[in-house]
Amino acid sequence: MPAGDLEAFLKDPARSASARQLAFDLLKQAEPAKADALEPSLVDDPVQELRRGAVQRLINAGKEASGDAAKATYLKALDAVRDEDQTKVIAAELKKLGVAVDLPRHFGFVTKWQVIGPFDNKDRKGFDTAYSVETDVRPDGTHQGKEKELKWVPYESKDEYGKIDFNNPLGMLKESTAYALTNFESASERDIELRLGCKNAWKVWLNGELLFGRDEYHRGQQMDQYKLKGRLKKGTNTILVKCCQNEQKEEWTVEWEFQLRVCDSAGTAILASTKAN
Repeated sequence: MPAGDLEAFLKDPARSASARQLAFDLLKQAEPAKADALEPSLVDDPVQELRRGAVQRLINAGKEASGDAAKATYLKALDAVRDEDQTKVIAAELKKLGVAVDLPRHFGFVTKWQVIGPFDNKDRKGFDTAYSVETDVRPDGTHQGKEKELKWVPYESKDEYGKIDFNNPLGMLKESTAYALTNFESASERDIELRLGCKNAWKVWLNGELLFGRDEYHRGQQMDQYKLKGRLKKGTNTILVKCCQNEQKEEWTVEWEFQLRVCDSAGTAILASTKAN
């Protein structure tokens, strides 16, 4: 096994992410000691999966330390961590040491939105129905809804994982469609990922361009469930989310919510250039 070539390939961030992961796995098999020595240097790697081992080393070191040394180690780990499970561990340990972690800011969750609804979703037709909101995103606009004329209302999530629960501002509704709108200020033009978690039918637009959608219900929700590639323009960008609730009445179908964060391909949060979203 050409361990030297594998190491050189792994150290080149211009190579494909999946190929670099494979190179590291092969290196661990061929030269475990070399891989072990190399892993700490991957703590800031642009590939999210390659950071995990280095971050775990910091977590382990923090558990072995105490006082200020433990705090410094966990803060270093927090700066590097991108995965939800490891972040929870680090945040819990820092809390014990008197350090509060702003999880929405760390992950880049968008928490401030304008919401509007309900629009109809009888027979699950709302997903394919282009309501006027989809082409007119003026926050002061009015739109004909399911039963009456509707206006946008402000809604801010207080959930530490940024969940936007339509049941709160709109009520516990069924066979309904709602939208959430936010403006995201960017200091520059750049590539991003919009990472969404949602168990309802959904669509996401960035600056009027439909990025993707899924017409399915209550199949489970998790952070970073969907990764949508997009490009921010310099200045104001609009993000529009459509979320449909179906007709099911079981207790486990009441959720009508989503979470969305803005980040790069490594999962590093991208924050708005003005006030935090």
